[in-house]
Amino acid sequence: MRVNISGSTGFVGVNLARYFKSNSCKFVSINLRKPNWKFEIDFEAKAIIHLAGKAHDKKNTSNPKNYFDINTKLTHDLFDVFLASNCRDFIFFSSVKAATDKAEDIVTEETITNPQTAYGQSKMQAEQYILSKAIPQGRRVFIIRPSMIHGPGNKGNLNLLYQLVSKGIPWPLGAFHNQRSYCSIDNVCYVVNQILEREDIPSGVYNLADDETLSTNELIELIAISTNRKARIFSIPKKLINTIAKIGDVLHLPLNTERLDKLTENFVVSNLKIKEVLGIEKLPVTSKEGLVKTFQSFTK
Repeated sequence: MRVNISGSTGFVGVNLARYFKSNSCKFVSINLRKPNWKFEIDFEAKAIIHLAGKAHDKKNTSNPKNYFDINTKLTHDLFDVFLASNCRDFIFFSSVKAATDKAEDIVTEETITNPQTAYGQSKMQAEQYILSKAIPQGRRVFIIRPSMIHGPGNKGNLNLLYQLVSKGIPWPLGAFHNQRSYCSIDNVCYVVNQILEREDIPSGVYNLADDETLSTNELIELIAISTNRKARIFSIPKKLINTIAKIGDVLHLPLNTERLDKLTENFVVSNLKIKEVLGIEKLPVTSKEGLVKTFQSFTK
């Protein structure tokens, strides 16, 4: 089996490429930064897997136009190439942020899309373009909306939390109780492989998340276990923390209201639809197993 991958040098791409190699699957890397990237595509391969994109800038310093130039326009161009090719499948990695930035209820594929950030809007517009096109018979198109993907090589917020705990710094937000969905890179690789290997999975929009949710406090405890430390979780009163965060907005401190929301909000993503079409009750890797594997990789 041969596939094309855009973004093969990114976190997800590197892990997916490694998975393909271990399963004797050949892949062609597409570098969308090159002006002549269309000449890199294997038009006879089984699929195009589109991972490349501009990630959400947590510092809010990026020009919003960049998101639409990269996440929206390049997806348009690559999808048009797919329609002109003989590739059977197009797998676009979007984001749950294309649906919503805040999740008061469980996020499903039926959640009405209302992203507020340029990142989420750029992903949503890319999805809308794909869904507006007629798909030729015998071809399939998958829009995957993963929650936060973790695994070896992850350099996002999980790494920052790991650094905090591994240095023995207490976690001060123990009074906040939330539930969040995560997504193991092993489960990502499993689902992509199932889509490519099987012909009975229909086109569509699919959320992707681990089966279990965890609170940030549970995450801190898992990190502590992974580093052979005792979790130091302090339950400072919420009113005091909220006051400090508001001061942080004015004085540009590390803790501000936006960061506090990100660390303590609920964001639960349903994965029932993808499991139903795969005919499984559980994904191969539990959230705790995947997260421990991720944290252990940080020590190497």
